[in-house]
Amino acid sequence: MYYYHYENAEVSCCYKYLMFSYNVIFWLAGAAFIAVGLWAWSEKGVLMDLSQVTRLHGFDPVWLVLLVGGVTFTLGFAGCVGALRENICLLKFFSGVIGLIFFLELTAAVLAVVFQAQVRSWINELFLSNIRAYRDDIDLQNLIDSLQRSNQCCGAQDPMDWDLNMYFSCNETHQSRERCGVPFSCCVPDPADSVLNTQCGYDIRMKEDWAPHIFTKGCISALEDWLPGNLYTVAIVFIVISVLQMVGIYLARTLIYDIQKVRFNY
Repeated sequence: MYYYHYENAEVSCCYKYLMFSYNVIFWLAGAAFIAVGLWAWSEKGVLMDLSQVTRLHGFDPVWLVLLVGGVTFTLGFAGCVGALRENICLLKFFSGVIGLIFFLELTAAVLAVVFQAQVRSWINELFLSNIRAYRDDIDLQNLIDSLQRSNQCCGAQDPMDWDLNMYFSCNETHQSRERCGVPFSCCVPDPADSVLNTQCGYDIRMKEDWAPHIFTKGCISALEDWLPGNLYTVAIVFIVISVLQMVGIYLARTLIYDIQKVRFNY
Protein backbone atom coordinates (compact mmCIF):
# COMPACT_ATOMS: atom_id res chain seq x y z
CA MET A 1 0.00 0.00 0.00
CA TYR A 2 1.35 3.41 -0.98
CA TYR A 3 0.82 6.60 1.00
CA TYR A 4 1.05 9.98 -0.65
CA HIS A 5 1.92 13.13 1.21
CA TYR A 6 0.80 16.45 -0.23
CA GLU A 7 2.27 19.70 1.00
CA ASN A 8 -0.44 21.91 2.57
CA ALA A 9 -3.04 19.32 1.65
CA GLU A 10 -5.48 20.51 4.27
CA VAL A 11 -7.48 23.71 4.50
CA SER A 12 -5.91 26.04 7.04
CA CYS A 13 -7.82 25.68 10.32
CA CYS A 14 -6.56 29.10 11.36
CA TYR A 15 -8.21 30.92 8.45
CA LYS A 16 -11.25 28.66 8.61
CA TYR A 17 -12.11 29.42 12.23
CA LEU A 18 -11.05 33.05 12.00
CA MET A 19 -13.54 33.38 9.16
CA PHE A 20 -16.19 31.58 11.21
CA SER A 21 -15.60 33.76 14.31
CA TYR A 22 -15.60 36.92 12.20
CA ASN A 23 -19.00 36.04 10.76
CA VAL A 24 -20.58 34.88 14.03
CA ILE A 25 -20.45 38.55 15.07
CA PHE A 26 -22.14 39.54 11.79
CA TRP A 27 -24.81 36.89 12.22
CA LEU A 28 -25.63 37.79 15.82
CA ALA A 29 -25.65 41.52 15.03
CA GLY A 30 -28.00 40.92 12.09
CA ALA A 31 -30.33 38.82 14.22
CA ALA A 32 -30.37 41.55 16.88
CA PHE A 33 -31.19 44.27 14.32
CA ILE A 34 -34.04 42.20 12.86
CA ALA A 35 -35.44 41.46 16.33
CA VAL A 36 -35.34 45.15 17.29
CA GLY A 37 -36.96 46.14 13.98
CA LEU A 38 -39.78 43.61 14.29
CA TRP A 39 -40.35 44.60 17.92
CA ALA A 40 -40.58 48.27 16.94
CA TRP A 41 -43.09 47.48 14.19
CA SER A 42 -45.17 45.31 16.51
CA GLU A 43 -45.24 48.15 19.06
CA LYS A 44 -46.67 50.44 16.39
CA GLY A 45 -49.21 47.81 15.32
CA VAL A 46 -47.83 47.59 11.78
CA LEU A 47 -47.46 43.81 11.94
CA MET A 48 -51.13 43.48 12.90
CA ASP A 49 -52.32 45.92 10.24
CA LEU A 50 -49.91 46.16 7.28
CA SER A 51 -52.10 48.86 5.69
CA GLN A 52 -50.44 51.24 8.19
CA VAL A 53 -47.29 51.10 6.03
CA THR A 54 -49.02 53.16 3.34
CA ARG A 55 -49.78 55.92 5.87
CA LEU A 56 -46.12 56.54 6.67
CA HIS A 57 -45.23 59.40 4.36
CA GLY A 58 -41.83 60.14 5.89
CA PHE A 59 -38.69 58.09 6.50
CA ASP A 60 -39.34 55.30 8.97
CA PRO A 61 -36.10 54.46 10.87
CA VAL A 62 -37.38 50.89 11.34
CA TRP A 63 -36.98 50.27 7.61
CA LEU A 64 -33.28 51.08 7.87
CA VAL A 65 -32.88 48.85 10.93
CA LEU A 66 -34.57 45.92 9.15
CA LEU A 67 -32.53 46.45 5.96
CA VAL A 68 -29.22 46.56 7.82
CA GLY A 69 -30.27 43.57 9.92
CA GLY A 70 -31.33 41.52 6.89
CA VAL A 71 -28.14 42.19 4.94
CA THR A 72 -25.90 41.61 7.98
CA PHE A 73 -27.72 38.40 8.96
CA THR A 74 -27.50 37.01 5.41
CA LEU A 75 -23.79 37.81 5.11
CA GLY A 76 -23.04 36.35 8.54
CA PHE A 77 -24.94 33.16 7.74
CA ALA A 78 -23.22 32.77 4.36
CA GLY A 79 -19.80 33.36 5.90
CA CYS A 80 -20.34 30.96 8.81
CA VAL A 81 -21.72 28.10 6.70
CA GLY A 82 -19.24 28.76 3.91
CA ALA A 83 -16.31 28.53 6.34
CA LEU A 84 -17.52 25.42 8.19
CA ARG A 85 -18.68 23.52 5.10
CA GLU A 86 -15.82 24.83 2.95
CA ASN A 87 -18.43 25.99 0.44
CA ILE A 88 -16.75 28.10 -2.25
CA CYS A 89 -20.06 29.49 -3.59
CA LEU A 90 -21.07 30.91 -0.21
CA LEU A 91 -17.60 32.33 0.41
CA LYS A 92 -17.59 33.99 -3.02
CA PHE A 93 -21.04 35.38 -2.31
CA PHE A 94 -19.81 36.78 1.02
CA SER A 95 -16.66 38.38 -0.38
CA GLY A 96 -18.52 39.68 -3.46
CA VAL A 97 -21.28 41.40 -1.45
CA ILE A 98 -18.77 42.87 1.03
CA GLY A 99 -16.75 44.18 -1.91
CA LEU A 100 -19.89 45.65 -3.49
CA ILE A 101 -20.86 47.37 -0.22
CA PHE A 102 -17.35 48.83 0.08
CA PHE A 103 -17.50 50.09 -3.51
CA LEU A 104 -20.94 51.68 -2.91
CA GLU A 105 -19.67 53.37 0.27
CA LEU A 106 -16.65 54.77 -1.58
CA THR A 107 -18.81 55.92 -4.50
CA ALA A 108 -21.31 57.59 -2.17
CA ALA A 109 -18.49 59.42 -0.35
CA VAL A 110 -17.00 60.68 -3.64
CA LEU A 111 -20.38 61.74 -5.02
CA ALA A 112 -21.23 63.54 -1.76
CA VAL A 113 -18.06 65.59 -2.09
CA VAL A 114 -18.46 66.30 -5.82
CA PHE A 115 -22.19 67.09 -5.71
CA GLN A 116 -22.40 68.90 -2.37
CA ALA A 117 -25.15 71.30 -3.48
CA GLN A 118 -27.39 68.51 -4.77
CA VAL A 119 -26.80 66.42 -1.63
CA ARG A 120 -27.65 69.41 0.55
CA SER A 121 -30.87 69.97 -1.42
CA TRP A 122 -31.80 66.27 -1.15
CA ILE A 123 -31.18 66.22 2.63
CA ASN A 124 -33.23 69.40 2.98
CA GLU A 125 -36.19 67.87 1.09
CA LEU A 126 -35.93 64.66 3.12
CA PHE A 127 -36.00 66.62 6.38
CA LEU A 128 -38.98 68.71 5.25
CA SER A 129 -40.94 65.59 4.24
CA ASN A 130 -40.23 64.10 7.67
CA ILE A 131 -41.39 67.31 9.35
CA ARG A 132 -44.73 66.86 7.56
CA ALA A 133 -44.95 63.27 8.85
CA TYR A 134 -43.71 64.07 12.37
CA ARG A 135 -46.88 62.87 14.13
CA ASP A 136 -47.44 59.88 11.81
CA ASP A 137 -44.73 57.65 13.26
CA ILE A 138 -43.43 57.55 16.83
CA ASP A 139 -39.97 56.31 15.78
CA LEU A 140 -39.60 59.13 13.27
CA GLN A 141 -40.78 61.59 15.93
CA ASN A 142 -38.17 60.35 18.42
CA LEU A 143 -35.45 60.50 15.75
CA ILE A 144 -36.24 64.14 14.87
CA ASP A 145 -36.47 65.13 18.54
CA SER A 146 -33.13 63.48 19.27
CA LEU A 147 -31.53 65.18 16.27
CA GLN A 148 -32.85 68.62 17.23
CA ARG A 149 -31.93 68.36 20.90
CA SER A 150 -28.42 66.97 20.34
CA ASN A 151 -27.58 69.54 17.64
CA GLN A 152 -29.52 72.42 19.23
CA CYS A 153 -31.39 73.12 16.01
CA CYS A 154 -34.99 73.49 14.88
CA GLY A 155 -36.42 72.65 11.47
CA ALA A 156 -34.42 72.14 8.27
CA GLN A 157 -33.47 75.78 7.68
CA ASP A 158 -35.23 77.53 10.59
CA PRO A 159 -38.18 77.04 13.01
CA MET A 160 -40.64 78.33 10.39
CA ASP A 161 -40.28 75.00 8.58
CA TRP A 162 -42.63 73.55 11.21
CA ASP A 163 -45.41 75.47 9.50
CA LEU A 164 -45.42 72.57 7.01
CA ASN A 165 -46.77 70.23 9.68
CA MET A 166 -50.54 70.32 10.02
CA TYR A 167 -50.39 70.26 13.84
CA PHE A 168 -47.85 73.08 14.19
CA SER A 169 -49.09 75.18 11.28
CA CYS A 170 -50.25 78.75 11.96
CA ASN A 171 -53.22 78.14 9.68
CA GLU A 172 -56.31 79.52 11.42
CA THR A 173 -58.59 76.83 9.99
CA HIS A 174 -57.54 74.22 12.56
CA GLN A 175 -57.66 74.50 16.33
CA SER A 176 -54.75 72.28 17.36
CA ARG A 177 -53.29 73.17 20.75
CA GLU A 178 -49.87 73.00 19.10
CA ARG A 179 -50.88 75.57 16.50
CA CYS A 180 -48.09 78.01 15.59
CA GLY A 181 -45.70 76.18 17.88
CA VAL A 182 -42.71 73.85 17.62
CA PRO A 183 -41.86 70.47 19.19
CA PHE A 184 -40.38 70.53 22.69
CA SER A 185 -37.02 69.44 21.24
CA CYS A 186 -36.67 72.93 19.72
CA CYS A 187 -36.82 74.62 23.12
CA VAL A 188 -33.73 76.02 24.80
CA PRO A 189 -33.45 73.95 28.00
CA ASP A 190 -33.99 75.77 31.27
CA PRO A 191 -31.50 74.60 33.95
CA ALA A 192 -34.11 75.37 36.61
CA ASP A 193 -36.53 72.78 35.20
CA SER A 194 -36.14 69.42 36.92
CA VAL A 195 -38.87 67.87 34.74
CA LEU A 196 -38.92 68.04 30.94
CA ASN A 197 -41.53 70.54 29.77
CA THR A 198 -43.07 69.02 26.65
CA GLN A 199 -45.36 72.03 26.19
CA CYS A 200 -42.61 74.65 26.04
CA GLY A 201 -43.06 75.11 22.30
CA TYR A 202 -46.80 75.89 22.38
CA ASP A 203 -47.72 79.18 20.66
CA ILE A 204 -44.04 80.17 20.55
CA ARG A 205 -44.12 81.42 16.95
CA MET A 206 -46.99 83.77 17.82
CA LYS A 207 -44.62 85.82 19.96
CA GLU A 208 -42.72 88.74 18.47
CA ASP A 209 -39.41 87.64 19.97
CA TRP A 210 -39.17 83.86 20.26
CA ALA A 211 -35.40 83.62 19.67
CA PRO A 212 -34.45 83.38 23.39
CA HIS A 213 -36.85 80.49 23.95
CA ILE A 214 -36.11 78.11 21.04
CA PHE A 215 -33.17 77.18 18.84
CA THR A 216 -33.13 79.37 15.74
CA LYS A 217 -30.49 77.52 13.73
CA GLY A 218 -31.74 74.98 11.16
CA CYS A 219 -30.53 71.38 11.41
CA ILE A 220 -28.97 71.49 7.92
CA SER A 221 -26.76 74.41 9.02
CA ALA A 222 -26.00 72.62 12.29
CA LEU A 223 -24.87 69.54 10.36
CA GLU A 224 -22.65 71.69 8.12
CA ASP A 225 -21.10 73.27 11.22
CA TRP A 226 -20.61 69.87 12.87
CA LEU A 227 -18.79 68.15 10.00
CA PRO A 228 -15.61 70.31 9.84
CA GLY A 229 -15.00 69.98 13.56
CA ASN A 230 -15.51 66.20 13.51
CA LEU A 231 -13.86 65.42 10.18
CA TYR A 232 -11.16 63.29 11.80
CA THR A 233 -13.76 61.29 13.74
CA VAL A 234 -15.77 60.63 10.56
CA ALA A 235 -12.58 59.65 8.70
CA ILE A 236 -11.48 57.26 11.47
CA VAL A 237 -14.90 55.58 11.56
CA PHE A 238 -14.84 55.19 7.77
CA ILE A 239 -11.29 53.76 7.86
CA VAL A 240 -12.15 51.27 10.64
CA ILE A 241 -15.24 50.05 8.76
CA SER A 242 -13.22 49.77 5.53
CA VAL A 243 -10.43 47.80 7.27
CA LEU A 244 -12.97 45.38 8.79
CA GLN A 245 -14.51 44.86 5.36
CA MET A 246 -11.07 44.27 3.80
CA VAL A 247 -10.23 41.75 6.54
CA GLY A 248 -13.44 39.86 5.76
CA ILE A 249 -12.66 39.82 2.03
CA TYR A 250 -9.06 38.72 2.71
CA LEU A 251 -10.14 35.84 4.96
CA ALA A 252 -12.78 34.68 2.47
CA ARG A 253 -10.44 34.84 -0.56
CA THR A 254 -7.62 33.08 1.34
CA LEU A 255 -9.98 30.31 2.42
CA ILE A 256 -11.27 29.94 -1.14
CA TYR A 257 -7.68 29.63 -2.38
CA ASP A 258 -6.90 26.94 0.23
CA ILE A 259 -10.02 24.94 -0.64
CA GLN A 260 -9.31 25.11 -4.37
CA LYS A 261 -5.70 24.10 -3.79
CA VAL A 262 -6.68 21.04 -1.72
CA ARG A 263 -9.28 19.98 -4.30
CA PHE A 264 -6.77 20.37 -7.10
CA ASN A 265 -4.19 18.26 -5.26
CA TYR A 266 -6.70 15.50 -4.65
